Amino acid sequence: MAIRIVFILFLIVGGFFAYLKLTENNVPPPEGIRPLAKDFNSHGIDVSRYQGKVDWEVLFSNSDSLISFVYFKATEGSTLIDPQFKRNLSTLREMEIPLGAYHYFKPNLSAVDQAQHFLKVYLPGQDDLPPVLDVEEEGTDDEEFKSKVQLFLEIVENTTGRQPIIYTNYYLYSTKLQSAFSDYKFWIANYSDKAERMDDDKIICWQYSDRGKLPGIEGFVDLNMSKIKF
Repeated sequence: MAIRIVFILFLIVGGFFAYLKLTENNVPPPEGIRPLAKDFNSHGIDVSRYQGKVDWEVLFSNSDSLISFVYFKATEGSTLIDPQFKRNLSTLREMEIPLGAYHYFKPNLSAVDQAQHFLKVYLPGQDDLPPVLDVEEEGTDDEEFKSKVQLFLEIVENTTGRQPIIYTNYYLYSTKLQSAFSDYKFWIANYSDKAERMDDDKIICWQYSDRGKLPGIEGFVDLNMSKIKF
């Protein structure tokens, strides 16, 4: 009886560690900067509070760093301000790094309130990159969703004189946004090696990984390629 119990416990423990190993193997490994894909000319990253206090001096003084532009989160919804926004903005401007800011769009909230919130917190400088609207959540009604996105974009463009770029994932781009916003440029998140998906004149930036590891940044960071040369 005792031998049988020990054998059963052995199977349970062995199965548990096998499960842990299997789970570990399913987690993508950290990623370094990939070689530029066809038609892409620059490497960049985007950050928010999830990267904490980035040591920009370490990042840009490291000889292995090929990063030549940075986007950072400014706002979300109609009230939230990213706690690292002011620090990232002031530090990168002082270092004269090509930079831009983005707003995370909430489709259940007023587009007018969100645009006004973003513009109150951040107005692009003359040398800043175009503002970005981060569209990751779908609305409950497609037409209302697209109408709100359009309204936000128009308010920001009319106020700043700069046409925003739309950031989204490949699914939303191909199924809902590509045809509705044919006059806009896109920044697409697509974590694969399928660079051929980016062979589209409307796509100017490709976020190819969310598991980048770079000096000066604790944890993971999003890695991007741009068709613009910096």
